[in-house]
Amino acid sequence: MKHHAHPIPILISALVAGAFFGYGLAWSTMVRPEAILDFLLLRNFGLLLVMGGAAGTFLVAYNLLPRLLKRPLFGLGWSTRPTAFDRRLLIGSALFGIGWGLSGVCPGPALAGLGVGNWPLALVVVSILLGAWLEGRFFER
Repeated sequence: MKHHAHPIPILISALVAGAFFGYGLAWSTMVRPEAILDFLLLRNFGLLLVMGGAAGTFLVAYNLLPRLLKRPLFGLGWSTRPTAFDRRLLIGSALFGIGWGLSGVCPGPALAGLGVGNWPLALVVVSILLGAWLEGRFFER
């Protein structure tokens, strides 16, 4: 008999995690494309602290949580790292980086920016959704 996780706790935990993530993005000014562009143009290194803090938190959680908990609180098991390192991953990563560098926006901060009233980011969000749809429609294996 298979055990299935109940969807309500999963949705609530996703909502809480998303709210914390969005708050962190807004507080760190990552919802402002000009802040990202200033960082990429080497004018402001404050976001380096934000990224370092996020990477450090992830590193600790990714390595410790599976040792402390037999399974996730609201899931069936721990995910593993993807093993496919191929041409599609490299091309997708390059396109993502180029788009981020040109616009100063990536998907998480774009959605969080809408939450703080940065409405010009709606065009970016629509473009991200269109690109995701095109990839799924024409390039899905």
